[in-house]
Amino acid sequence: MSSFLFVGLGGAVGSMLRYGVSRIPFRGSFPVSTLLVNLLGAVLIGYVTGMARSRQAPENLVLFLKTGVCGGFTTFSTFSLEAFTLLQNGKYLYAGLYLLLSVAGCLGGIWLGMRLAR
Repeated sequence: MSSFLFVGLGGAVGSMLRYGVSRIPFRGSFPVSTLLVNLLGAVLIGYVTGMARSRQAPENLVLFLKTGVCGGFTTFSTFSLEAFTLLQNGKYLYAGLYLLLSVAGCLGGIWLGMRLAR
């Protein structure tokens, strides 16, 4: 049960951080804050995963940071880690399929959701 608490607290922190970054004023129509969040999240989840693999971090800290903070901050970091892991393990077909289905499927899902909302 405590693992849920660590994930929940981390998710709250990640969500607040994401909101904080979104409040930074950027000019133009390019989504700089979202890109920044996704890049920072990818670095953080890579770092935490590296620490977890070398057993330099307690399990609850990994849950707090990886699932909680990164999950609340950006789910793109998890997507990137999973795609990277598939590539790292030589599962190139699965990696390509995952990348294609995720991007195309999510774009299609947004289109469908907007259509259903009309």
